[in-house]
Amino acid sequence: MTKCILLVDDNAVIRHMLRTAFEERSDWEVGEAQNGRDAIDKAQESKPDLIVLDLSMPVMNGLEAAPLLRQMLPAVPIILFTLHDNETLEREALSVGISADVSKAASMKTLVDQAKNLLRAA
Repeated sequence: MTKCILLVDDNAVIRHMLRTAFEERSDWEVGEAQNGRDAIDKAQESKPDLIVLDLSMPVMNGLEAAPLLRQMLPAVPIILFTLHDNETLEREALSVGISADVSKAASMKTLVDQAKNLLRAA
């Protein structure tokens, strides 16, 4: 069965890069959302198997959206994909339901590998 992943970032260029990385390295269906509010709407429709969520977005940021997404889809892994990477943020992310965080400074392969590992463990 094909997995579905939801990519959430306010930057269309980043979403395109993420989509390309996942499509080249997996056979997953890839959906996109441009902010946390949009992610909640799209997640209700598509019931993704994994969500990649940016931190800093207008309308609703990743830390605001994560607990709502977790409530809707309790078993779905959520990866916080952000430039803002520190221990305080990591603790806060875990407290709102984020499964893992990956720095935007990491390679796309690192992100895709983390997603695959989380889906295997789910």
